[in-house]
This record gives sequence, C-alpha cells and structure tokens, in this order.
Amino acid sequence: MMKPSLLRMTIAAAALSLTLPMVAHAHRGWLLPSSTVLSGAEWIAVDAGISNDVFAFKLGPLPLNKLRIIGPDGKEIAPENLSSGKTRNSFEFRPSAQGTYKASVTNETLVATYTQGKNNKRWRGKAENFAKEIPADATNVNVSLAQAQFETFITVGKPSDTVLKPKNVGLELVLQSAPNDLYAGDTTQFQFLIDGKPAANLDVSVIPGGARYRDKLGEIRTRTDASGKFSVTWANAGMFWLNASEDNGELQVSGPGSAVAITPSHALPVGTIDKPTRRASYTATLEVLQP
Repeated sequence: MMKPSLLRMTIAAAALSLTLPMVAHAHRGWLLPSSTVLSGAEWIAVDAGISNDVFAFKLGPLPLNKLRIIGPDGKEIAPENLSSGKTRNSFEFRPSAQGTYKASVTNETLVATYTQGKNNKRWRGKAENFAKEIPADATNVNVSLAQAQFETFITVGKPSDTVLKPKNVGLELVLQSAPNDLYAGDTTQFQFLIDGKPAANLDVSVIPGGARYRDKLGEIRTRTDASGKFSVTWANAGMFWLNASEDNGELQVSGPGSAVAITPSHALPVGTIDKPTRRASYTATLEVLQP
C-alpha cells in the first residue's frame, strides 16, 4: 500500500501535470493577440498555443472550448472564424465600442488518486461522475482540482476598467494601471488575489517573446509580498508572458482579510470530492509599447 506521504506527492504531481503551464516540462500555454491597442473598430486575431518558448508554434494548440470575450460593458462577445490546427487554435473578433476587452480561456480538471487492493490508480473527470467511477472499495482517496486561467487584454481608444474588476474566485491578477498602458523602461505594480484575498509568497515568472532571436530566455522571476503585490520593470517593448502558479503546495487562507500563503507539499491535506485540494495557475499576455 502506498504510504500517505507518497500518495500526497503523487496527487500533487498528477494535478500539476494537468495545470498549464506545465512547469516540470516548461510547457507554457498562452493567448497571442495580433494587437492590443486600437484607435477604432478593427478586426483582432488571437492565436492560442502551447510551447516551450512562449508564443512559438511548436507543441500544440491551447483548447478554446471555454473561451470567453468580455466587452467594456461587461457583456460577452461571440468569437468569429474559429479554427483548429496542429500547432495552434485561433479566433477573431471585432471590438467596436471604446474601452478595454478581455479574452480568456479557463481549464479546470478534477483529479484523484486512490488505492484498490495492491494497485495505485489515478482518475480524472467531472465531479458528477466521481461516485460511480471511483470503486466502492477504494482507499487512500485524494482529490485535487487543477485550475488554469489564460487572459489577454485589448483596448479601443480610452481604457475602461469593467473587465479588470476581480470576481474574487480562484487566482486573479489585479492591475494597478490599464493593461494596455505599459511602456518600456517603466515599472508596473500588480497584485494577485486568491478567492478575493491577497496571495502572498507566490512565485511569478515574466518572459518576453522572441526567445529564438536571443541566446537566453530573458525570464524575470519575482515573488508576491505579504499583500500579494509585486512589480515588474519592462526592459524593452514587445509581447510578454506573465505567469504565477502555486507549484509546490496548496494555497491556504487563514482568516477573513488575511493573506494567502503557500504550504509545503509534504504538509498537504487530503482532498475530498466535497473539498478538493487546489492547484491554481494564471497566465496573462501583455504588450509593452515603446514610449
């Protein structure tokens, strides 16, 4: 029988393998818009892919089955010209009203490990199928929810903040300034929240596109402070991939208004179908302009 500590490590690894970007293999998911700043109504094309080097069409497409485009008025916009390829998926839309738009893709997977007899097994699926698909004689059942969010922002004319307001659900990025007013040489402050509370001690990675034209990745690594805040100084213009994920532990909220801290993986509690442990990942594509 698998020891409890090993079982917990197994469920952690299983959940992380389903949460993009896959840190262990450097598989990074992303949305890449053709432009993020428009002066008027123009068509926008957005590619969605998974690759080692960000924004490179290499490993495969990012699924768009949970794609949402939200306009400045808070209403959803239907994507057009959806296409599915071997290296990327893509879609288009035509923002017409002034303000800031958000395109997002959400991936959510329920994972469980369990022991049946002398065999250790893994399951993934939907919550409604859990009871009938997990054997009645299963022991050491541990359930985890893998959540991954991918976002990018497009602004027509004057920026607006409707799509920037946090929903206080899951891992969210709060921007202290308009997402399309980022300039090379400037320093921008951000904040991460988990279920509406500051996400403290969260590792953040920022990678500029175009790695194939450099001899190094150019990654910026930082960490959120006690209030979930962090800052990034933009060395150059271009598209940037920003990601945060709780790779080695569970996000814990200790009380109302408190910050969220990372608990080491060896201390992970056992998750149940009613209260699974959670693995959360957030990725944004941001364009930095030349001043």
